[in-house]
Amino acid sequence: MSDPSALEGLQLPEQRQQAKGHDAARAAISAQLAERRLPGAILLHGPQGIGKATLAFELAAAILTATGDEEFGRVREQVAALSHPNLSVLRRRPRDGKGYYSVIRIEDVRALREALNHTRGRAGHRIAILDSIDECNPSSANALLKTLEEPPADTTFFLISHRPGQLLPTIRSRCHNLALRPLDDASLEAVISASLPELDIGARQRAVQLAGGRPRRAFETLALAEDSPVGALQAWLRQPEEAPIAAGLQLAEALGSNPQGPDMSFAREIIGDWLAGEMRDAAMQQGGRLRLASASELWEKAHALLDEADSVNLDMKQTLTVIFDAIRKHRALSASPAEPA
Repeated sequence: MSDPSALEGLQLPEQRQQAKGHDAARAAISAQLAERRLPGAILLHGPQGIGKATLAFELAAAILTATGDEEFGRVREQVAALSHPNLSVLRRRPRDGKGYYSVIRIEDVRALREALNHTRGRAGHRIAILDSIDECNPSSANALLKTLEEPPADTTFFLISHRPGQLLPTIRSRCHNLALRPLDDASLEAVISASLPELDIGARQRAVQLAGGRPRRAFETLALAEDSPVGALQAWLRQPEEAPIAAGLQLAEALGSNPQGPDMSFAREIIGDWLAGEMRDAAMQQGGRLRLASASELWEKAHALLDEADSVNLDMKQTLTVIFDAIRKHRALSASPAEPA
């Protein structure tokens, strides 16, 4: 089963099987495994690119070893090759040698369900990994729900999600939910060093700085030029209300000049992370109703503008100029004293 999101030159999650960080989630599943009370479905959710799939395959190898009759090294080899008979993996499938389907289709889910209903190929638990469930369309999500409502015996589903809020509530309610967070800098640097030991220290530190705790994003930074404006965007977002207006205009010009380039792709992720952080911080701030309302409005406005720019091919530089101006105004409002609770 090929991985449509694979990065060239890097190991796939099933080949790594050793996720850095995420100790609490790992410990929770290990304890359930030791007590022989594994959930029927486990939802691993968090930002994209933090190692959720790698952790799922790591846990899958541990479960298959603990409940089966083969030694760990042999099981790891089979998981890496996706050849273990008690392991099923569902991803977007290739489309006749011409790329991949844009979604996980209902026929894919039905094929998975049929495979799980067959007699197991080996002693022990069975594992099904959906990487990612976000890519199910409504029909396939409903088909999956039926399977989760009546799961096969001694089977655990690992559902990988980058956007759990968009999943069917009935799917979330049938899962043991484990929220994963971005890695700390030391763990992230260890991931980079293990995967690219030849990378010089300057490039490695730059990747850590730009990645925001996401190993995948760290590897993607290698496509950026050293003078990429992405670093300037991160610096600007730390205190946008104090930066001169011209700085925002220059950023919009630099990033928007190539809407399909790696700089703009990175910028959109960074802006999205920043907006999510503003929403989260405002929701936790006592008496911060105005800030939360402003952050919510900013979130909707920024995403609507970016979606519109994509759909009708608007000038990305102008779109970013409007978004950056809205961010400055929001932060200026947030800097004023909070209203009484």
